[in-house]
Amino acid sequence: MSYEITGKLVARFDIVQRTETFKTREFVIEKSEDINGRTITNYVKFQCVQDKTAMVDRYNLGDDVKVQFNLRGTKWVKDGRENYITNLDAWRMESVSMQGSPANSGGYADIPPAAAGESIDDLPF
Repeated sequence: MSYEITGKLVARFDIVQRTETFKTREFVIEKSEDINGRTITNYVKFQCVQDKTAMVDRYNLGDDVKVQFNLRGTKWVKDGRENYITNLDAWRMESVSMQGSPANSGGYADIPPAAAGESIDDLPF
């Protein structure tokens, strides 16, 4: 299942090499909504893996971004106790111009070009 959310990039963390062949990175976006006259702010932490760990480097803290992600859940058993873990696995980020309107931008977000030698793979599988 694929989802998307738009918000402000407020934190990005270092790449963590989990095993010799597997790496992850986390980042956080701030999402504010007006609900019944009150502004509610949520901070949503995402994980990206492998070749997607570099995609966060294209953006500065404070940038408005759209994140496309998959919702993943796993069951973990240790010492006879069950635990459940939920990850938001980001697989694409785009720049979003909050000041411009779709009429000014042709309806498309400003998508940064791929780094030299890097291809943009926006498929979730």
